[in-house]
Amino acid sequence: MQAEGTVLLRRSDVEKLLSLRDCINAVEEVFRLQGEGKIPSSEILGVKAPKGGLHVKAGLLPRGQTYIVAKLNTNFPGNRPQSDLPTIQGLIAIYNAENGRPLAVLDSIDITIKRTAAASAVAAKYLARKNSSVATICGCGEQARAQLRAIHSVLALKKIHAFDLNEGAAKNLAADLSHELKLDIEPTRDLPTAIQKSDVCVTCTTSTEFFVRKEDVASGTFIAAVGADDAHKQEIDPALIATAKVVADSLEQSCTIGDTRHAIGNGLIRKEDVYAELGEIVAGKKSGRTTGDEIFIFDSTGVAIEDAVAAAAVYEKARIAGIGTYFQFAA
Repeated sequence: MQAEGTVLLRRSDVEKLLSLRDCINAVEEVFRLQGEGKIPSSEILGVKAPKGGLHVKAGLLPRGQTYIVAKLNTNFPGNRPQSDLPTIQGLIAIYNAENGRPLAVLDSIDITIKRTAAASAVAAKYLARKNSSVATICGCGEQARAQLRAIHSVLALKKIHAFDLNEGAAKNLAADLSHELKLDIEPTRDLPTAIQKSDVCVTCTTSTEFFVRKEDVASGTFIAAVGADDAHKQEIDPALIATAKVVADSLEQSCTIGDTRHAIGNGLIRKEDVYAELGEIVAGKKSGRTTGDEIFIFDSTGVAIEDAVAAAAVYEKARIAGIGTYFQFAA
């Protein structure tokens, strides 16, 4: 174990220390704690820039030792074609909640990818039909790969329809994951038909207009709406939001920056109409799926407790393994 100091962990360190399965288990447990009222509400701050923006998500995590964890992520949708940089870049800072000492600074990309996918997997475990076998993935970037790996770990999927405005991205995803996951993955240009045939639909795009239409969603479908993490983003038809059972990762965030926001803005629902937060479902405060024909939408805006529990797990493993570069800010 390393001496006292602040540890710097690169993305390669984080990838090595955090498996997707460990992340799913940690995220499920932290949502259970939230649902039981054992974790205080987190905070979010957004800053706009001409071509993107920064959001800060911070929260308190009781985990043996109590941590304060803050994630600072930028989101610049035009980065790939314009500068060959990732759309999302950022870092996570972990502090000792007893004295405020900075314990770690981590690259945030791998944690953001895995914790987002982990939340969808936890939601699918409680909200999707147990016999779900067909899924549509909308948006075929790096997040889509994590989403498929995570959801396939809780549902025995057999067939995947892959949709992306960039046909090459859908083909690449199919080629990369078909053998790894032993799934039939087929790129599609006919999104409405693909959704109609699916038990599960995952949307992880940067869209600013909805493309999952109410009339294309069959009864019993589970939708993980992942892309709308900013007030201007939208993936799901507000009319569908108004008629489905909506489960939010955070009620406040979903009504402010998620797809739910647009249904409220159009006067179709009220904040009080949102069925539950995921923590309430995991903690057993509210029931998950009870019939085969319910349409569930998981409005996933990304909450600080997901980042906090994943980052804390990485930090604790790094301390034990002696991984990372230690330094003193005061030196």
